[in-house]
Amino acid sequence: MLTRRGWGLALSSIAFLVAGRLFGLPELFVLAAVAAALCAAAVGYVYFRGVDVTVDRQLHPPRVFAGGNSRVELELHNRSSRRTPVLTVRDPFDGGARWARFLSAPLGPGARSRAAYRLPTERRGIYDVGPMHVGVADPFGLAGARFQVAGVSQLTIYPHIDVVHPLPSTQGHDPHSGTQNPTALIGPGEDFYALRPYELGDDTRRVHWPSTARVDDLMIRQDEMPWQTRSTILLDVRAEVHTDASLEIAVSAAASIHDATRRQRALLRMVTTAGSDSGYAAGHAHDQAILEHLATVGTTRVNRLAGVAASLRRAGNGGSLAIVTTAEASDADLDALAELRGRYSLIVLVLVERSAYTRSAYVKRLPDRPVPIFTGVARITAEQGFPSAWRSAITPVGSRQ
Repeated sequence: MLTRRGWGLALSSIAFLVAGRLFGLPELFVLAAVAAALCAAAVGYVYFRGVDVTVDRQLHPPRVFAGGNSRVELELHNRSSRRTPVLTVRDPFDGGARWARFLSAPLGPGARSRAAYRLPTERRGIYDVGPMHVGVADPFGLAGARFQVAGVSQLTIYPHIDVVHPLPSTQGHDPHSGTQNPTALIGPGEDFYALRPYELGDDTRRVHWPSTARVDDLMIRQDEMPWQTRSTILLDVRAEVHTDASLEIAVSAAASIHDATRRQRALLRMVTTAGSDSGYAAGHAHDQAILEHLATVGTTRVNRLAGVAASLRRAGNGGSLAIVTTAEASDADLDALAELRGRYSLIVLVLVERSAYTRSAYVKRLPDRPVPIFTGVARITAEQGFPSAWRSAITPVGSRQ
């Protein structure tokens, strides 16, 4: 319970006592007694001034994109019948790597006070905020005690998002996307399509009663299914092709493509070379699951690129494909990815060039990495960020459709 200052004073009192004994000086005994009395008084003050404080912590918002604003709002409540001393509030972030620390003025019985502070959001990830402690100390800072008043909250920081255009819609051999014609459904849809006579087994809730009364026969309403294209994003997370800086650029690019695809209301699939596969789906829960994964994804030393490429070549895949990798990928890697052209109607390669994540002047003078033929290639360099590179890669594609 003694602080570092308190332990120093306690040891000083022992030193005074020993010196007084050796030299026979009563003044040193007095100093020893005063120092010991101060330490005892400080411990007693802290012990009998125990606090009964609760804290309500709220994160606004608890999920944010990198570089966005998130703040912690606190409400301290003194549940004791006594006035609190000055409290030291400490709230750790990211397992104690950083702290929020501030003083709270004394609170009267039943009183409340509010405080707030901003959270660092420069890097993606899922971070713990807390547990929070309040500290009580004597006026001389000789003794202190800490009490936990709040548990752990989580802050999720998604990758940085650039607003870009989605992958162009595809047409061709994919049976699940690329058609501009409505599909008649028995189940509920969004837009009216047609009427037809009732057939055995039809849902009677789909009976169109005005038409039934007019033609004197049961008529079933058919609605059209909203057209949805299918898009796949392949993110290369192999440690052999990434540095910490290049991974952040690649993850941000993948998240930006995901965001654009989500706004297009397309069926989306996120695949990584680590073996994770979200499957084709749409909707808020699917989008949140992908963003949660991108918030924490890291590099892996296991090379599953060949297996992932083989799975993407299987029947049932199709639509458009965006591949995000770096210039460290080998020629064999890029050739294997280029072979997916037989399955996907459109493939855009996002290539993070070395100059985008290396400050070396020599690297910046190197020519662009030659690649096989893809539908489009977005080269991220020191001079050209992802939004500009992506726009250049997909504009010729969109103009051809």
